Amino acid sequence: MKIVVLDGYTLNPGDLSWDRLSHFGNLKVFERTSVGDILERVGDAEVIFTNKTPLSRETLAALPSVKYVGVLATGYNVVDVGAAKELGITVTNIPTYGTDAVAQFVFALLLEICHHVGSHSEAVKAGDWAKCPDFCFWNYPLIELVGKTIGIIGYGRIGQATGKIAQAFGMRVLAYDMYPDDKLESETMRYSDLDTVLAGADIISLHCPLTESNQEMINEDSISTMKDGVIIINTARGPLINEADLAAALASGKVAGVAVDVLSSEPASIDNPLIHAPNCIVTPHIAWAPRESRERLMNIAVDSLKSFLDGQSVNVVS
Repeated sequence: MKIVVLDGYTLNPGDLSWDRLSHFGNLKVFERTSVGDILERVGDAEVIFTNKTPLSRETLAALPSVKYVGVLATGYNVVDVGAAKELGITVTNIPTYGTDAVAQFVFALLLEICHHVGSHSEAVKAGDWAKCPDFCFWNYPLIELVGKTIGIIGYGRIGQATGKIAQAFGMRVLAYDMYPDDKLESETMRYSDLDTVLAGADIISLHCPLTESNQEMINEDSISTMKDGVIIINTARGPLINEADLAAALASGKVAGVAVDVLSSEPASIDNPLIHAPNCIVTPHIAWAPRESRERLMNIAVDSLKSFLDGQSVNVVS
């Protein structure tokens, strides 16, 4: 059996091993693949793995040997799953590998907003502390999280993991989810409707999937209903936010701080309004990327292929 990984570099820049995958057949791993090179590189392979390399209806139809596509991510919009189903191609994704990594990263972003650790360290190295007449100084307002309300939009695995950490910090959780689980409610966590969550939260963290109905859910109108000085964090999907509206809210002071790990278009365009907005942290889609998380992703991908070959497919999306 021939196996082709079209864009393996992001998952494995060299600190992981492809050995388990190679046990299933003749494996070729490409760091990156342009759309124009897909047909030549796949050839008569039966198995394709892709992360962000798109597999359109036309491409899949031109690859009659392919029986299995493994998406090396949770989101699978890079594959025309409808066409794959018509062509008898099984498509799988990796749904649970990054839960803890993303929840941890939410608090890395939030704590940076609260304390500006990096900026204060740079100020000390620049000599500002040595010149200070007092025993300490700070360049930004410092924020304590105890007693604050975090509004979590999307209370699935990652939202719940984020809520658990928030409660450990002494925060209250106000959650919105299409499918609430009342068993999760407690004195420090409760569900509410979306409008109530947006209006009542000191911090809003997005963890919902992107759909047609929630695209640009964070916009001028929804921001106007939020508390003055709200903090907004997005580690979910960039198009959940109208970036121009959010940049304007930062400039006006309505929103005190923003941290996003995802943007509407990636890689980021240098003219994206959030990149130049005040009090805004933008990171390059890395919440999922600790080595432990990527190793988990790799293992799930291998196990999913094995299940397919054994006739018991898991994580199927087509």
